[in-house]
Amino acid sequence: MASANVLLLPESGSGHLMSLIEAGKRLLAHGGDGLTVTVLIIRPATPESASQVDSHVKRVAASACGLGIRFHHLPAVDPPTDCAGNLQEFKSRYMQLHAPHVKAAVSDLGAAALVIDFFATAVIDVAHELAVPTYVYFTSTAALLALTLRLPALAVDSDASDDGTVDVPGMPPVPAGSVPGFLGDKKSPNYAWFVYHGRRFMDADGIVINTVDALEAGLLAAIAAGRCVPGRRAPPLYPIGPVIDHAVEASNEPCVRWLDAQPRASVVFLCFGSLGWFDRAKAHEVAAGLERSGHRFLWTLRGPPAAGSRHPTDANLDELLPEGFLERTEGRGLVWPRRAPQKEILAHAAVGCFVTHCGWNSTLESMWHGVPLVPWPLYAEQHLNAFELASVVGVAVAMEVDRERDNFVEAAELERAVRCVMGGGSGEEGAMAREKAMKMKAACRRAVEEGGSSHAALQRLRHAIRSGATTCNGAAPPKETTS
Repeated sequence: MASANVLLLPESGSGHLMSLIEAGKRLLAHGGDGLTVTVLIIRPATPESASQVDSHVKRVAASACGLGIRFHHLPAVDPPTDCAGNLQEFKSRYMQLHAPHVKAAVSDLGAAALVIDFFATAVIDVAHELAVPTYVYFTSTAALLALTLRLPALAVDSDASDDGTVDVPGMPPVPAGSVPGFLGDKKSPNYAWFVYHGRRFMDADGIVINTVDALEAGLLAAIAAGRCVPGRRAPPLYPIGPVIDHAVEASNEPCVRWLDAQPRASVVFLCFGSLGWFDRAKAHEVAAGLERSGHRFLWTLRGPPAAGSRHPTDANLDELLPEGFLERTEGRGLVWPRRAPQKEILAHAAVGCFVTHCGWNSTLESMWHGVPLVPWPLYAEQHLNAFELASVVGVAVAMEVDRERDNFVEAAELERAVRCVMGGGSGEEGAMAREKAMKMKAACRRAVEEGGSSHAALQRLRHAIRSGATTCNGAAPPKETTS
């Protein structure tokens, strides 16, 4: 049988890029005979991000040695300059500008299928012109997928019920405060682009999603049953998660060695992703909450980005922390002022709770290791993730997060949630979160084993790609003047 070349088109953000490449590795492993994978690399718009992408590609290339993954760099394009801070609009339009180069790559590289990031749905048409099956890779939750599929209908009607909630099939009513910020303003270009993406998902040959059936069973069933788009059944779903690198290498970082000396499940780990940082006011609240909780902690604290960058800097602890805090908590707490090896820390037996921004990759890493969560959402879809994890999945204890004050959390609220999850508070909420986290750990690991739900979805995806079934119904993207 001739080899079938599958092209992957990730968005260049690290969470999107690394997740889709990891999915490509899964596609090739354990039953991927007859397939090859070529990753189409888009040059990021800034030199800082380009350097990070180069580093990621080099690392993945080394880890994927022997699997048959190749990398193809697309020609550079000039990024849009009139997005006025609208990140989702920028990403969508930037991906759209690469459509001619994607078309050439699909033709020149002999693609049997194209798997695209969900910000890249504007390139579906060029693949269909060449009769190449196209699959959307959704890096986030089934909850956000259901909302995005529902969005074109909500955009026409009302986007909230009389009680201020939003209807997402497969979930309890979602409070308006838990809806992603970029979907909160119908006049925003970000909203318009998500309406467009929700419509275009229906034109794909399938949707590959980084989730686990046991984690979001009700949502996946609602999407598959056609409850999100009136009168239309969604394309086939392939929940193949958790798509994370499961390997945990021993780390020699001092923060991990510090954990070695702590009792089992005794440490609260705080970490807020590659873009999360705190100013002095927030850092003071965290410090007060941790100190009063009495629990051990490992806190990854990052400082504000440098001018022209979105990425945090190493924290200046003297500027950010209350006077005397480090001395008063010495021995039971460690503040780590730079990036930490999050995966290795979550895998450590000493960690008993994860205070997190609720990025989906971080959440899946936490579930893989059975660590219950205290959500502190900061941006993107994280408020929706936080609501789902606490109210639907049951692996988290929610906090009051003030979105009007830049996602501010009072010290007393952090103290309460930490005590609850770590077992020092009253009630059963924390015990249930700990129990459910361990159940999700077992479910995630069963899912990727032979015969598990994610393993079976991956086999179905391989079969679909090999069979080459395709649909060719398209819709025009928003005009390039959207702003």
